[in-house]
Amino acid sequence: MNIIWTILLLALSTGGGGDITPAHKNPSYSKLPGILQSSYQTFLANAAEGRLDNPLPPTMLAVNPQVESPVVKGIYVTAYSAGGSRMDQLVDLLDSTELNSMVIDIKDDTGYITYKTDNPKLQELGKPQPFIRDIDALMERLEKHDIYPIARIVVFKDSILAKKHPEYSFVHSDGSVWSNGKGEAFVNPYSKEVWDYNLEIAKEAAKLGFKEIQLDYVRFPEGFEKRADSLKYYKDERSRVDAVTSFVKFAKEELKPLGVKVSVDIFGYAASVPAAEGIGQDFVKISENVDIISPMIYPSHYTTGWFNAKDPDKAPYQTIKGATIDTQKKLEPLGENQPLIRPWIQDFTASWLGKGHYIKYGKHEVEEQIRALKDLNVDEYLLWNASNRYTSGVTYK
Repeated sequence: MNIIWTILLLALSTGGGGDITPAHKNPSYSKLPGILQSSYQTFLANAAEGRLDNPLPPTMLAVNPQVESPVVKGIYVTAYSAGGSRMDQLVDLLDSTELNSMVIDIKDDTGYITYKTDNPKLQELGKPQPFIRDIDALMERLEKHDIYPIARIVVFKDSILAKKHPEYSFVHSDGSVWSNGKGEAFVNPYSKEVWDYNLEIAKEAAKLGFKEIQLDYVRFPEGFEKRADSLKYYKDERSRVDAVTSFVKFAKEELKPLGVKVSVDIFGYAASVPAAEGIGQDFVKISENVDIISPMIYPSHYTTGWFNAKDPDKAPYQTIKGATIDTQKKLEPLGENQPLIRPWIQDFTASWLGKGHYIKYGKHEVEEQIRALKDLNVDEYLLWNASNRYTSGVTYK
């Protein structure tokens, strides 16, 4: 008998010669990882036809990613917080409110892999920096507190990989790696090696127990169209939009057999304008290939006049409602194939906007954003605060 069937039989205590217990009646079934639940279902189907020796084709391994996922109301958690003392406060916050999910940096904005990994490919191309000292203990803690875990992977903004392998990045005529005004380097969305590297991280995150992979910075650098002809980098006949879309599609295909959801963060304004061809983001094309789309619709990120607001940051309900309406309209052509909309909303004060153009964000402002989403039947959302200091006393229903 195929060894994987034997493992499943032992795990589920079915034995080798008796009747097969239906999955939904087997108390051990729910304790299995998603991929083994799928394998067991395939085993039952084969057993019913007397085909116990059949191999397990990859297409049969897929698990419906919507199974056993809550209505996500989550927060962003840096690796520093996840591996440090702040995690106690964040877990208490979720235990005492309707919040139920954490988006945790597994590969951060610099390109660091944020936990210890023994994967030789990740060690070679990346730079493990164990801000999360014990990833297994973290996953156990999240499970104990019934916290839905989402792995955030910053894809194409990656100073670590760009400096290690300039051939995967964008370089000047003298061979030096281009970086933006903040000193951040990007890697090339046309590069299959970059795709494979990030997907290797995603697959390891899935094996660790994350239920969803959230891909961020799935784009070229901002303003890339202004420097595309002056920099050296690999490219083929595809447009920048097609290169980015192809990566997202590839990611979904590669991760589907592992039974995890795939989500993508995208600029909020991308729902309100035609395709952002300069950075390679087309809202609809990306949305066609993900389970969840997460537009970053922070009121502070819109300028004067958006959604008829003089200062959008000072009008959280109005801005979020306008941005969400645009998002829903943008996705209408996809019909039943459109992804779940789960926006990022604001739990920080944007003082950099200058006096008179911002307000201090607190309980009322956060609740106004949630109210706007609820009025448009959007039940899921994620709260962003870069320092992970979230407002207390908020009603998240």
